Amino acid sequence: MIRVIIADDHPLIRAGFKQILAEDDRILAAGEAGTGAELLRKVKEAEYDVVLLDLSMPGMDGLDVLKQLKIDRPRLPVIILTVHPEGHYALRVLRAGASGYLTKESAPDKLLAAIHKVARGGKYISPALAEQIAFALDTDFQRLPHESLSDREYQVLGLIASGKSVSQIGEELALSVKTISTYRSRILEKMGMKTNAELTHYAVANKLVD
Repeated sequence: MIRVIIADDHPLIRAGFKQILAEDDRILAAGEAGTGAELLRKVKEAEYDVVLLDLSMPGMDGLDVLKQLKIDRPRLPVIILTVHPEGHYALRVLRAGASGYLTKESAPDKLLAAIHKVARGGKYISPALAEQIAFALDTDFQRLPHESLSDREYQVLGLIASGKSVSQIGEELALSVKTISTYRSRILEKMGMKTNAELTHYAVANKLVD
């Protein structure tokens, strides 16, 4: 039996994933968490075989949680679930130690197969994502300006480019307006830009946002 813990801040989404897992009698939804901190605590308290982790968590976001999980339980497979198109965060989460990466849109069809694969020690990404990663490596992806950003700065860049204000971003990430403004300043400096419009144009051109 593969024991799975589901981490997502939306109870309805957790319930939906539990319904999918119930279709396979070799998989058990053994736990759930609504925040990153709750997940980290539960993983220390009980044994699980696979973690399903939402990338967009309030406060301590999915990337931060993933990095801490890899410190606390380095051999525990983590599948990242996200509403973002596959290429947006995939390289970052795979570099951070994720064993799989799925969009929530594709999860109903692919989640069970992904769980079985990572539980056996494998990695799960879609063929389309594998092609994107190969292309990124061929084009020297690491030298693109946004690759100099920290994970949180990259997240804030995406939210700015999607048209959200500093206050809206602060509310979504559970951070102060001052903190978000500091991140924005760092992003502009690192990328050699001066305005949100420049950031948005860059993000759209490089397909970092929808």
